[in-house]
Amino acid sequence: MNRAKLAYKPLGALLGAAAGLAAGAVFSRVWRATTGSDHVPRATEEHQRWAAVLLAAALQGAVFAVVKAAVDRGSAQGMKRITGQWPD
Repeated sequence: MNRAKLAYKPLGALLGAAAGLAAGAVFSRVWRATTGSDHVPRATEEHQRWAAVLLAAALQGAVFAVVKAAVDRGSAQGMKRITGQWPD
């Protein structure tokens, strides 16, 4: 394993955790802007409609995937700039 890949592993884990926190904040803002409510329906809440629960889950999944992809891609490009090698 080359040095770029070795150095990228812990950095990737740290950035992944930060991406999760950022995605949570982004999702909360998107949900609030979309619905006008701070409350996100959970699947285990008895009185929530299926549509609301599934919409919340789909939106949350999409936001998390986009933020993670952006962080992963940006950190890989940064590593390439620093080391000259793309960290696979």
